Amino acid sequence: MPSAVSPQWQEKATGFFSTSGVKLKEAGQSAGTFVGEVAKDAKGNVADVAEKVGSAVKTRWAILREPSTRHAMQERLITAAATTGMFFRKGISETKDKVTVGKTKVEEVAKKTAQKSKTILTDIERWQKGVASTDVFGVPIEVTVQRQEFSKLVPHILVKCADYLILSGLNSVDLFKAEGDKKVIQQLVSLYNQDSNASLPEGLNPIDVAFLAKCYLASLPEPLTTFELYDEIKGARSSIHVMKNILKKLPAVNYMTLEFITALLLRVSQKSLLNKMDARAIATEMAPVIMWQKERKPETYRSYWNNLSRSPSKKNMDPAPTYSAWDMLSEESEDMDASSLIPLDDAMPTDFGAIDIVQCLIEQHNAIFTDANETVWR
Repeated sequence: MPSAVSPQWQEKATGFFSTSGVKLKEAGQSAGTFVGEVAKDAKGNVADVAEKVGSAVKTRWAILREPSTRHAMQERLITAAATTGMFFRKGISETKDKVTVGKTKVEEVAKKTAQKSKTILTDIERWQKGVASTDVFGVPIEVTVQRQEFSKLVPHILVKCADYLILSGLNSVDLFKAEGDKKVIQQLVSLYNQDSNASLPEGLNPIDVAFLAKCYLASLPEPLTTFELYDEIKGARSSIHVMKNILKKLPAVNYMTLEFITALLLRVSQKSLLNKMDARAIATEMAPVIMWQKERKPETYRSYWNNLSRSPSKKNMDPAPTYSAWDMLSEESEDMDASSLIPLDDAMPTDFGAIDIVQCLIEQHNAIFTDANETVWR
């Protein structure tokens, strides 16, 4: 096991910290700017009211100086008072409305910033643990492969999931689409975070096994296709030859794992009459965890692998209560925390380009990965 994080990950971590700091600073500046604008608006609004009131008073004073009967003067005084009062009420109401909107906007920015800060700190903690950790989820894929007891350049957890599905799960309806049992998934995550070379328990639902594989891919700090090659890969979907050459630029671990996982997905698609999952349906489900852009990490899977116990028993895998850095950052209970109502990230549009790529990798798998040691199951 290496004794320190590689220079590549030190550079990535440094860039991550820098980017996170800039984002938090920008969020604070945005909130401050908005408050300033609201205050300026409110000040101008009150000045407008004062000017209108002054004009009204001058007009009414001119009226009072004109000769008229007592009755007419009283009527005009009543009208003047009513008009002046209306100006005040309208101006104060508009000011209150603007301040209320400003306060709401600032609170939303603060809540989203706090939530993002928690996520950043959790990721920083995992990166700091780096090679010294036994974790599999949330750890760079090359680190996980380096720690394995066998030489295959594919994470052991994916090999175990694939073998399980090939033997007893390919006919399961909605495989890789249906959501697994959350408690079971969390127990399996804890198992593999304790022992990356563990075997899957017998009798598992294939749906849970497939979802475990999705969760693992989603937990990677960087997708299998890497951020660097995202645009190149996406632009090569119309040419198998170009696609082959671009994929060769991937790190060896990423390339072999991508070949392995798409070989599995090809086998699943070949049973589509039974499992109702053809290549397009599978690609729609798997593209978000195989290929994504920066700032579009599939965070919806985080609850399955974040804040879990690291010491489960294989016989009784119920995780014991534990407290992580994330928990300690929460000063209030989640039930009472208004920020829990705000999603961690804004809803992301569907990346149809990525879906097309993954579908191509499935359907044209044998033609694209001709230079790899093709994955074959008995």
